[in-house]
Amino acid sequence: MRVLYISDFFLPDIGGVEVISGQLLSALKRMGHQFVVATSHQSLKLPDRTDYDGIEVHRFQFRRSLAGRDLKSMKEIVERLGALKGGFKPDLVHIACGVNAFFMERTRSIHPAKTLVTLHGMLDPVVTREGVLSRMLTSADWIVAVSAAVMNDLHRGFPETIDHSSLILNALGMPALAPAPLVLDPPRLLCVGRLVREKGFDVAIRAMIPLVARFPAARMIVAGDGIARLELEELARQLGIADAIEFCGWVAPERVGALINGASMVIMPSRWQEPFGLVALEAAQMARPVVATRQGGLPEIVNDGETGLLVDADDSDGLAQAIARLLERPQAARRMGEAARERARDKFSWDGFANAYDELYRRLVASEK
Repeated sequence: MRVLYISDFFLPDIGGVEVISGQLLSALKRMGHQFVVATSHQSLKLPDRTDYDGIEVHRFQFRRSLAGRDLKSMKEIVERLGALKGGFKPDLVHIACGVNAFFMERTRSIHPAKTLVTLHGMLDPVVTREGVLSRMLTSADWIVAVSAAVMNDLHRGFPETIDHSSLILNALGMPALAPAPLVLDPPRLLCVGRLVREKGFDVAIRAMIPLVARFPAARMIVAGDGIARLELEELARQLGIADAIEFCGWVAPERVGALINGASMVIMPSRWQEPFGLVALEAAQMARPVVATRQGGLPEIVNDGETGLLVDADDSDGLAQAIARLLERPQAARRMGEAARERARDKFSWDGFANAYDELYRRLVASEK
């Protein structure tokens, strides 16, 4: 089956959508599907045409052209994307929802094909019923949500999609790296992700004030980069705890498991509605308990009191208390980590995830138009 996969984000750019998309396409390619990827140019300076695991990857200035209202660039993108679609002649167009919806709408008549949309995020409340995203959702042959939180959000905003949508929980293959024994003394706390306000890392830094007073050897590693990095570093200095926090910058996906393996626990203080929370799953796979906020899909990964602890967003005191609770109860923390790994293997099975998409692909293409 020929599948045109369209996503705003794709490897080697780093993020949850990028990692899952890359692994999924590689798995489905091994099942016999043929892919071409159309994606955005992001921060990395990459050529317009590259390969990933034997898959053609074509990059477009989707975001820049729209943000700059560059009509000439938009026209060129439509022509180039249309030529790609017409030449490849896909049986299925699989869209990872994003700004590319604008360009997909303008190439819809070129070699019509079944359309599958995967929602990797919550819907923007400012999107109106007349917007291009709403037209894509209502016209799609099928929609997949990556968590129940995303699914509920979709059905609230677009109840007419209930009869052509389903849930396929995100997943990752279990890492080859075996979990190291969980060490809580000295405490090593880990935050991983884009350094932006929505991730709430400032809340985690503030939580370190009472934690360092209680556990003087406690240290926090903040892995990732983003526009808030300088602000977060300055906050740590102003609070007098800069020596207790290490900003290690961007970490390649293949190194995240080893980083988690050296941590006592993983902290996810998000203040936005996390569509899924891939880092929480990566932590679970390495048998690490997670302390996270009750935001979006995080409670679907972190079972409160069983595989980790949940707290309210923007509550640095509550976050500190939850972390201290685990540090003071090492046996309970280890049990949570072990339970998290078992649950990650069973509930977020990679084989089940890939097979669900393979089955959906085949069903959609086989169905009558």
